[in-house]
Amino acid sequence: MYKINANVWGQPTETNSAINMNLKQLKPRKALNKAFLKLKPNRSEIEVFKTNLIQLLNRIDEQESEEFHKFLLVDFLKKTYYEPHHFINTKGRNDLVIHNGSKASSSVGVIVETKKPTNRSEMLTQQNINTKALHELVLYYLRERITQKNLEIRYLVATNIYEWFIFDANTFEKQFAHSKELVKQFNEFEAGRLAGKTTDFFYNQIAQPFISSITHEIEFTHFDVRKYENPLRNNSKKDDNKLIALYKLLSPEHLLKLPFANDSNTLDKRFYGELLHIIGLVETKEKGKKLLGATGRAARTLAQFSRTP
Repeated sequence: MYKINANVWGQPTETNSAINMNLKQLKPRKALNKAFLKLKPNRSEIEVFKTNLIQLLNRIDEQESEEFHKFLLVDFLKKTYYEPHHFINTKGRNDLVIHNGSKASSSVGVIVETKKPTNRSEMLTQQNINTKALHELVLYYLRERITQKNLEIRYLVATNIYEWFIFDANTFEKQFAHSKELVKQFNEFEAGRLAGKTTDFFYNQIAQPFISSITHEIEFTHFDVRKYENPLRNNSKKDDNKLIALYKLLSPEHLLKLPFANDSNTLDKRFYGELLHIIGLVETKEKGKKLLGATGRAARTLAQFSRTP
């Protein structure tokens, strides 16, 4: 964890609005809950993570579009972590969202802004976060938080697949949702009562100057996946320890703030759900009590036995 005073980096004129910003950058290990970090993932989980992340990196084509890379990212997240329990897709103008549940109707938990690897002008940097990618996250966040009144946003992410910037929604709540001035301008913009109606107007005339005026500390987690290439691609299982924090950082336990098993006597929630699915059972609630019922083939088998004299 370290702080960056953006005025020492000699940013170009168009990024000098960041000079008063106090940036607090966390490395993956520092961003994780200490108890969660101590839990050792299963060997199979790490192998799946490595296989899918290598595939994601190998499929990058810098000649291709942002949409091409966005769907590479969706594939990685779904296969590694989120299917079938959390729906991932676009929502409105949002690049990507991860839902808190398995249906599109469930609340949005994570908002992701994606950029193609070569789009450096719109992507955040460690020295300057006041770029278009952050402006887009602010707009999407305000639409979810203010317009949709969603209280269950957990994290906001900007990534070009190589670099990742991850913001706790608490930071956005304090810096943006609690600003009466910004919320008023946002509502006026959404109602079409300002001089401009395009999103670029919001980014350049509202978000950019507001972010440049922030003097409070802004905390985010950053990592560059290219720095993990060696432990990711070699065959040393010992080196896999260097990947554990990265694996956990993108997991639903962290990004969706799900409860996690913190002792050997507690069954992991995701594993429990998958186990029930495999054996054909489903957990429901009735009058505050949890009940297990059979589905599909298991239900038919039980019904057959119940008819047997």
